[in-house]
Amino acid sequence: MNVSDDALDVTETPAPDETWAVGQDDSVRPRTLDDFIGQNELRANLRVYIGAAVERGKALDHTLFYGNPGLGKTTLARIMASEMGVNLVCTSGPVLERSGDLAAILTSLGSRDMLFVDEIHRMPVAVEEVLYPAMEDFRLDLVVGQGPAARTVSIALEPFTLIGATTRMGLISSPLRDRFGIVTRLEYYNPQDLAKIVRRTAHILSVDVTPEGAEEIGRRSRGTPRIANRLLRRVRDFALMRGNGKVTAEEAASALARMDVDEHGLDQMDRKLLEILIKHYEGGPVGVKTLAVACSEEVRTIEDIYEPYLIQCGFLKRTPRGRMATPLAYEILGMPA
Repeated sequence: MNVSDDALDVTETPAPDETWAVGQDDSVRPRTLDDFIGQNELRANLRVYIGAAVERGKALDHTLFYGNPGLGKTTLARIMASEMGVNLVCTSGPVLERSGDLAAILTSLGSRDMLFVDEIHRMPVAVEEVLYPAMEDFRLDLVVGQGPAARTVSIALEPFTLIGATTRMGLISSPLRDRFGIVTRLEYYNPQDLAKIVRRTAHILSVDVTPEGAEEIGRRSRGTPRIANRLLRRVRDFALMRGNGKVTAEEAASALARMDVDEHGLDQMDRKLLEILIKHYEGGPVGVKTLAVACSEEVRTIEDIYEPYLIQCGFLKRTPRGRMATPLAYEILGMPA
């Protein structure tokens, strides 16, 4: 069984005490649980699970991370492999089109190695069913041949850990979800933790940022480290071209205003969605499909990208009849309720 090079990414994970080479974008990822900022309860629990598995000399239980994009699911998978001192093989659900692709990856894993599957909810059903005996009994049950000559072949696997990541927990089937021993959710980050992340990234990228500048960027990052790092890079560009390259609070506020990111972290599309809801539909309720047509956006984009943060901040609410703007949304847009 062969699998294409695009289907997997094998990471030779060094021991935690080894020095990691500083790359480009990947260099800002934390490498140990001590370096990881935020998600304190999750980190404390992972420290216990990993320590117990190392003490027993066994593979870690299968782990499922779920939450919004950019919160650190992939980073945590890399950290777990590093803390365990094992290799990490990375792939994604849509790439695994055939059961043979997954079988080839599983048979190549060594003892206690980890397999990370991003967007695991998009894995085809036929491939998912191959995982059931692999996760429970560490064996592959494959059908060889067709028709009357078909027979089942069982292949023993080395004990491994499956780490799944998903942004849509409800789309994972119950049989697969119940086979994960560790299921945990990643929450949005608070502005203080995001400011720490900005300062850490600035140090790695050699960006001169003041504590106030880091707080300004962290406050407008929608609770997401990935967005915080992206905004830092763009603010750095403005500071470099318009000044001495130092990111102060004033410089950060000015640059973010140029990028249509307001003091609440709302961008142009967020405000457009709320304005249409208030001006065209008197604040709602209105169905998400109607709202998507009015905003010229896909329904899934609104549900997955914009709504979670707007609901989290209290600007939008879902009701059985549709979406409604809250009094806080009227306030930040300067409109009478």
